Amino acid sequence: MSTYILVTKLSPELTKNLKKRAEIGRMWLEKVKKNCPDVKFIAHYALLGPYDFLDIYEAPNEQSAAKVSMISLSGGAVAAESWTAIPYKDFIKLIEDL
Repeated sequence: MSTYILVTKLSPELTKNLKKRAEIGRMWLEKVKKNCPDVKFIAHYALLGPYDFLDIYEAPNEQSAAKVSMISLSGGAVAAESWTAIPYKDFIKLIEDL
């Protein structure tokens, strides 16, 4: 499994009522689990910056990672990006092999 980072920026409509944030988050996670059963979440963070949330997760392939982003967009995010994360020791190995 590969590791991915998802950063999400919510729409203004979703941020107007922060009291419902936990419920909306649970609904999002249920949809991801249903549509991407092989995805395993490692961490979830709220951010104070240009993005609202950061998730670290493992997925079997790029298609599964893309689905996670698309589910976020279909749920009201105005931006959702999934980035491939390479463990540092593997990155160093790549450099040594050049």
